[in-house]
Amino acid sequence: MKKIGVILSGCGFLDGAEIQETVLTLLAIDRAGAEAVCMAPDIEQHHVVNHLTGEAAAGETRNVLAESARIARGDVCALGTADIDSLDALVLPGGYGAAKNLSDFAFKGAECEVNAEVADIIRTCYEAGKPLGFICIAPAIAAKVLGDKQVELTIGNDRDTAQAIEKLGAKHIDCPVWNTVVSSRCRVVSTPAYMLGPSIGEVAKGIDKLIADIMSLL
Repeated sequence: MKKIGVILSGCGFLDGAEIQETVLTLLAIDRAGAEAVCMAPDIEQHHVVNHLTGEAAAGETRNVLAESARIARGDVCALGTADIDSLDALVLPGGYGAAKNLSDFAFKGAECEVNAEVADIIRTCYEAGKPLGFICIAPAIAAKVLGDKQVELTIGNDRDTAQAIEKLGAKHIDCPVWNTVVSSRCRVVSTPAYMLGPSIGEVAKGIDKLIADIMSLL
């Protein structure tokens, strides 16, 4: 059975992994006959957001790994302990956690940095020829880590985000929510998901296609 690593960034779209995108990813992997291997960095979140009000919760702290375990039903490992050699592919769901915890793209745009453990696993998989999938805002991480490879990516059609991605060296391609952009040369697949929405059903179509595209590259 093929193993697909899934890097999570917490739990909740405003300060962690987008829950619906993550669950859809895990479901698509299972339906494709593969095994999802969830992992997350053992770090503190940038901040905690009250998802009812949309406001930052002053004085609260949460751990990215512990929060990711909420989605993974406890079956998640710290990135530093993950067996990368056993993985056949790697996927990063979106949510602001990708841009706040796995990187600081939400605050610095094209001047961002990516968490060292996250960058290392992406580079390791890329250099080993393992397919990589990036969902929603996560392609910004791919642009930072793999921009010098001139990888083709999509975040949908948001001009400002697309321009930041291209400033990092990647090539942005506009894409509808139900579709994917496949960078065949780099073995990288991306889909807009909730960068476009408008519904969980439409987002599911793109994520299903992303996993199918990744499986076809294995």
